[in-house]
Amino acid sequence: MPELPLFTQLSYLVAAALFVLSLKWLSAPPTARRGVIAGEIGMALAIIGTLLLPEIENYRWIAITLLVGTIVGIPLAYLMPMTHVPQRTALSHSFGGLAVGLVGTAKYYLWTMEEPARLTHFTTGVICFEVLLGFLTFTGSLMAFGKLQELLPTRPVVYRGQNLVNLSLLAIAVVIAIYLTIYPLSSWLFPALIALALLFGILLILPIGGADMPTVIALLNSYAGLSASAMGFVLENKLLIIAGALDGSSGFILSIIMCRAMNRSFTNVLFGAFGQAVVTQTNSEERTVRSASPEEAADILLSASRVAIIPGYGMAVAQAQHKVRELFDQLTRRGIEVKFGIHPVAGRMPGHMNVLLAEADIPYDRLLEMEEINAELPHTDVALIIGANDVVNPAARNDHSSPIYGMPIIDADKARTVMVIKRSMNPGFAGIENPLYHMDKTLMLFGDAKSFLGEIVKAVAVQKS
Repeated sequence: MPELPLFTQLSYLVAAALFVLSLKWLSAPPTARRGVIAGEIGMALAIIGTLLLPEIENYRWIAITLLVGTIVGIPLAYLMPMTHVPQRTALSHSFGGLAVGLVGTAKYYLWTMEEPARLTHFTTGVICFEVLLGFLTFTGSLMAFGKLQELLPTRPVVYRGQNLVNLSLLAIAVVIAIYLTIYPLSSWLFPALIALALLFGILLILPIGGADMPTVIALLNSYAGLSASAMGFVLENKLLIIAGALDGSSGFILSIIMCRAMNRSFTNVLFGAFGQAVVTQTNSEERTVRSASPEEAADILLSASRVAIIPGYGMAVAQAQHKVRELFDQLTRRGIEVKFGIHPVAGRMPGHMNVLLAEADIPYDRLLEMEEINAELPHTDVALIIGANDVVNPAARNDHSSPIYGMPIIDADKARTVMVIKRSMNPGFAGIENPLYHMDKTLMLFGDAKSFLGEIVKAVAVQKS
């Protein structure tokens, strides 16, 4: 490969540094915006530096693809609400996986026909790795998108011997990849590798339920990054190797964090044997619940000294974060200490609640992680839960028969009074009944989160401090 132009080398160097800084800054809410900007600038520099390479002679198809990508990407960014971030992420991964797989396929056949000497054992092995991960990421991410968007059944699809079938297909694909690595010009086997990768991606996601899909998306993100890094070796592009490695490692770390937060074994994630739906049997005996009006909820909040607000998916769906900010302002003006408890996977993705609350300008120092808020909840007067279900379910602590037993939760039930804003008594995303709603200290606030919070804010505003 000829030496890169000076500007391209410099743009790649700066872009690599910005990618590293972007990941560092994205790890904390106060610096997250800076991280996004750094990543965008880095990617722009990488694209510009690549477009100035002397071997690019015709920009027509590049311009067309950039235009098509822009036409597709802008609506995806603006039309999909924040609650659809997981499926939007899955769709982006599918496009990335497809691109990687197609580039690897094109390079293999191009070199087979024109430059067979370039297909060394190492290069062919990397191409096989790239194509295998790229195409399974493509179909796997499409399946994840379909399940989260409810275009496909969200329940797990299982059958006897499923893991054996899946692992057998993967083993055959690996054997083909090894054979191609040893005999690089055996091009007749390459389509079989592609077909097995595409099929394995589909079968990998079938047994996984919708509640566990965000964890799978994080893992697919890792696959996409690793395949992109492999593509960097094929194209002899150091920046692509760095960016892919960063993406792959961060996705891997994120999937581990989510597994711990959901009490899932990482081994089970790798083998696609988790997320089995468990139908819980509700007690035939009617269990009573106590409800309250917005005015009653306002009175309770105003009589408190410490309030913990625990947001969840219901807040995101109702787009109630700005009403939460209004309530926060009203209470803090009256000297009431208000903090927010954020579960690692509240809203189905890590950081989802942080983003929504930051959008409403909630001070970052009031957003506490699960361990921090749990230490304060026994001394908290009111825990106000807004649309969170499974992440506050005490069955995870004390019900050995519960599918979520052992999952770390926010200990909302340890507060003196618990108030839950919820549309109905239907179970949460995991389909599990929550005994918290039937406790004597719990008041159910039935209604849309945005509307109910608006009524509470009005009731608080008319009260004298």
